[in-house]
Amino acid sequence: MTKTIIIFGYGPGISSGVAEKFGSEGFNIALVGRTQERLDSGVARLAAKGISAKAFVGDAADPASVSAVTDAVKAAFGTISALHWNAYGVAAGDLVTASSAEIGSIFDVAIKGLLASVQAALPDLRDGRGAVLLTNGAFGDLDPQLDQYAAATNNMGLALANAAKHKLVGLLSAKLAADGIYVGEVMIAGSIKGTPWGGDNPDAIEPSVVGDAFYRLYTERTETYARLS
Repeated sequence: MTKTIIIFGYGPGISSGVAEKFGSEGFNIALVGRTQERLDSGVARLAAKGISAKAFVGDAADPASVSAVTDAVKAAFGTISALHWNAYGVAAGDLVTASSAEIGSIFDVAIKGLLASVQAALPDLRDGRGAVLLTNGAFGDLDPQLDQYAAATNNMGLALANAAKHKLVGLLSAKLAADGIYVGEVMIAGSIKGTPWGGDNPDAIEPSVVGDAFYRLYTERTETYARLS
């Protein structure tokens, strides 16, 4: 039976590298994002490489939308074998001046949406010894220099969300291991080629390198965390 990976937060860069790597290994690819045009472009690029892919519009910040799109992927492809959470939000850049509503939304994508996706896919993941794979950023590290940079660049909300997501990886790994479900995180400490942040940076990380890192975690299932810089 062909395996399926559902990728939340599809766009150029990391998720593109993950889609191409898992697709090259025979997976069906379900691309989830908010923009139909971007998703359709991704499907076309994957199809040109002989990879089976479909687009699904959904909002990673809305648990009801996440659950609905997960059900739609099941209807289209069958059992979900792996879930890749690449979505993120940038609410409350300055925690000191942010409104209560902004502060409350910090975890909409990083925690609420992510957990909704895990819960919706859980029966499939249990049955197939599946995997939950998360992209994270180095702002989530407990590092005074990174804290200074996040504060100076108005990325405080993102840093807080990343720290919470990093903790959640460990909690989910501990909870789901008994069900045979692997949980792994790739922490990106740098920029990615093909994205606005990568620009002309010669040291930017290739998306294919990230895809390889995720696939290695998925297949080996011995380490919970990987870091790329």
